[in-house]
Amino acid sequence: MALSRGAGLWRTCCRLLPKQPLLSPAAVRTQSSVSGDPVPRTSLSRPPWPEQMSLVPEEEERSRHAAVVSTVNQRIDRQDFGRLFAVVHFAGRQWKVTGEDLILIENHIEAECGERIRLEKVLLVGAEDFTLLGRPLLGKELVRVEATVLEKTESWPKVHMRFWKRHRSERKRIIIQPQTVLRINSIELAPRLT
Repeated sequence: MALSRGAGLWRTCCRLLPKQPLLSPAAVRTQSSVSGDPVPRTSLSRPPWPEQMSLVPEEEERSRHAAVVSTVNQRIDRQDFGRLFAVVHFAGRQWKVTGEDLILIENHIEAECGERIRLEKVLLVGAEDFTLLGRPLLGKELVRVEATVLEKTESWPKVHMRFWKRHRSERKRIIIQPQTVLRINSIELAPRLT
């Protein structure tokens, strides 16, 4: 009996309130695949802020780019850039290197001791006044980073001990990793940028 009175009370309250949808129209997602957009509207497909137009005209942007490239070309021609540095991707890691640096890599590589190798995955090259960024890599004809394999050894033994208290259980592992030492011989830029 109390149940029927509660239901009647709900009906009267519903009649007094104006009928509104439970969700706003913007929050309701259309289920139709014919909405015109092949990709659903999310914050990843279309950011919530409006797209901004470039304030600089395209011709002016091109002239600025040409001026920067010519300035860098003049520096390269005169060899007036100081000491170069590079960020290379080698053996699964990124290394910031300059000439005569030593790198300790924690695995063996195919080259023997004394051999010269070329590090081909160069992410960026820079000097005091300019930096050349790759997207994601710089071209092989633009920059050349060479290294020499100095030493191939193993690391000192590292003890990895695991002990479970109140279980009378423990595990002991001795880890020895192969290591390779490289010396960066040179970082060379192409004579001109294109």
